[in-house]
Amino acid sequence: MARSASSATTKRLAARKAGRTTRAKKASGATKDELLQFYRDMLLIRRFEEKAGQMYGMGLIGGFCHLYIGQEAVVVGMQAAINEASTVVTSYRDHGHMLACGMEARGVMAELTGRIGGYSKGKGGSMHMFSREKNFFGGHGIVAAQVPIGTGLAFSHKYKKEKAVCLTYLGDGAANQGQVYESFNMAALWSLPCIYVIENNKYAMGTSVNRGAAGTSLAQRGEAYGIPGMEVDGMDVLAVKAAGEKAFAHATSGKGPYILEMKTYRYRGHSMSDPAKYRTKDEVNRMRQEHDPIDNVRARLAEAGVSDDDLKAMDRDVRAVVTEAADFAQSSPEPDPVELYTDILVDA
Repeated sequence: MARSASSATTKRLAARKAGRTTRAKKASGATKDELLQFYRDMLLIRRFEEKAGQMYGMGLIGGFCHLYIGQEAVVVGMQAAINEASTVVTSYRDHGHMLACGMEARGVMAELTGRIGGYSKGKGGSMHMFSREKNFFGGHGIVAAQVPIGTGLAFSHKYKKEKAVCLTYLGDGAANQGQVYESFNMAALWSLPCIYVIENNKYAMGTSVNRGAAGTSLAQRGEAYGIPGMEVDGMDVLAVKAAGEKAFAHATSGKGPYILEMKTYRYRGHSMSDPAKYRTKDEVNRMRQEHDPIDNVRARLAEAGVSDDDLKAMDRDVRAVVTEAADFAQSSPEPDPVELYTDILVDA
């Protein structure tokens, strides 16, 4: 049912108040080159994660492994909205974030397999790898532990008077943790340039957000601290980019933190060991068919005149990158036992 004009006006007025939420409008357009880059970046994440899933099944990756398949538009859109000085920190569903930051697929895959060629020399695995060069400050295995860290990174940006933000990612399950609200309070008090990106993939570790989170919107969780929030279609990379640009402008202008709730969806279970029986196959298939972020951009590219052959060629190139990454990971040696005693102390 269409909303009345008076209702729409009321909503706009309410959105101007500090701490109120608005819904991000879908961006109407992008250049063909931008769309091609978004398509390739999301395709790389998708193919990389598919390969990681295969290698996990073959026993080549140990420990935990949380795949990002379905959520690619979030990190690609947000990365396109910030500048090079900005930092990123996230939780354990982190491979997509690493690739979106520009970390090499071979280094990420080598870390997954516990090899010396990995970003943490094979000692961190899926959930704990970093790249100071790319301003990526890690995936973190403890639920919501990265949120105070991201707030601290934002403090660093402000202290150094940098025009930059910290993208601090968390999930819908982590949104219920206490340290999140301590971080919100501090970030609001000190007007820190932190963008809290809540990736609401609807099921946390296996419980529907409707059963695990009170309230109607996670984007409103900062209202008590005067932090504005926005709900975003996290399956549309252009909508994500538009919302990210708005949040970036807000945070870098000295107005403090911003919350973006990305309405997204993971196609796989919480981790590789999760059969995901808490949802139906029909639900997953419907999301794939109607809301897939890569298919969304593919349709836009077709409208822009890009041929299917060109897109297939891009897919072949991406698959070659992933294959090379897997080969490198398996050929890279395991770390020497002496590595147990490195990277554990920094002299200040």
